[in-house]
Amino acid sequence: MSGLRSLACLILGLGLLANVMAFDHTRMDNLAVYWGQDGANSQQRLSFYCQDDTIDIIPLAFLYIFRGEGGEPVIDFANTCNQWDDPVFPGTDLANCQSAMASDIQTCQSKGKLVTLSLGGATGQVGFSSDSQAETFATQVWNLFLGGTSSTRPFGKVVLDGIDLDIESGTPAHYAAFVNKIRSLSAPTGKSYYITAAPQCPYPDVYIGAALNAAPFDAVFVQFYNNYCGLDAPDEYNLATWDNWAKTQSANKNVKVFIGAAASKDAAGTGYVDSTTLANYAADAQAKYSSFGGVMMWDADTAYNNGQFDKAVKTAIVASAEKLGASAPKQGSSSSSAKKVTATSSATHIIKTTSSAVPKTTATHSVATTNTIPKGTATSSAIHTVQTSSDFLSPSAVPVLPPSVTKPAFKQPVFAPHETIDAVAMADKTRYEKAHQTDAPPKINSRFFRF
Repeated sequence: MSGLRSLACLILGLGLLANVMAFDHTRMDNLAVYWGQDGANSQQRLSFYCQDDTIDIIPLAFLYIFRGEGGEPVIDFANTCNQWDDPVFPGTDLANCQSAMASDIQTCQSKGKLVTLSLGGATGQVGFSSDSQAETFATQVWNLFLGGTSSTRPFGKVVLDGIDLDIESGTPAHYAAFVNKIRSLSAPTGKSYYITAAPQCPYPDVYIGAALNAAPFDAVFVQFYNNYCGLDAPDEYNLATWDNWAKTQSANKNVKVFIGAAASKDAAGTGYVDSTTLANYAADAQAKYSSFGGVMMWDADTAYNNGQFDKAVKTAIVASAEKLGASAPKQGSSSSSAKKVTATSSATHIIKTTSSAVPKTTATHSVATTNTIPKGTATSSAIHTVQTSSDFLSPSAVPVLPPSVTKPAFKQPVFAPHETIDAVAMADKTRYEKAHQTDAPPKINSRFFRF
């Protein structure tokens, strides 16, 4: 009898644990916060920001070079792991961050948080010449960071939850093929990866706008800063436009739209508003727009050092959602494709879904930061992935990593904060919009800038 009682308690405990650890994509009070670029020059290790329920989604910034030495991409996480100060895989510039980050990622995932990889950035060496090249790169990313296998996995056996696209340069073509390939690779596994994008608020976004209509994204983190339509310009603020896009143009009519915000005055040139004002914007969106998913911030370091700006906003948006009595409004005519992520173990979590076509989203941002990426590299871009079944990559599925080699010591260059804003273009919306549609990446579309 006592044995049955113990078993019942264990089952109940596991059930409660799963509820505590659940990530619910359908909610309208989720918080996504980028980590990896040491925005306030005091970035802590990743697990430091996962100690409570404040943050729900953490895009790791960034994978900033698509095709580096040896044909492998290049990642940089500032003072935590980078190609200059940490081991790299032989014949490549791909940092081996397993010892520096793998356990931290697992810690965050065990608490129900999604940890994704952001691709791109302001000065990233990104882009594709064809759908075929995009699909090949998607397979490479799948094998290195998601559900595939490779002898050069930067986080070892750890499987990330998705990809975020922060595309701020290069050609806008072929990203839909990249996203669709990730979807096709994940389909047989029964897992659903969370894919996001980070467009700027001017609609449509010049770099990722076409892909947002052609491939299924789960969420978009719209940058409402460093633009004329930022949070500091309420007359130009255009969340209604993005809500309409979500319901009428998006390949995934259940896509979630996030308000992207700078986490401090130093995190952007323009657009910063205090936590109360940002919370009011979110409360208004919760009441008006069924596509609203929550708030995105750049970045974790600046938010923490700005009086825990992220926690203040999260507390407020959870409260305002509760007042409405529905923190997870359903979009469209059916909620069949809504996802819910639940914890399956201390290191893995799953997303339950009845549709494999749920789209993912990407996002772009601007930031002030000092980090370890050498001059001329990119800053951010990523897609988020959420895994939807218990068949995560098993220890035996990934080969033992080969010995890494260490690069010679590198003297870090001096970095400037973020790019300055063209005040004239900001004041003249027509001129800005015209410039934004050119092939040249607009200066205000950046996380940080290096001289």
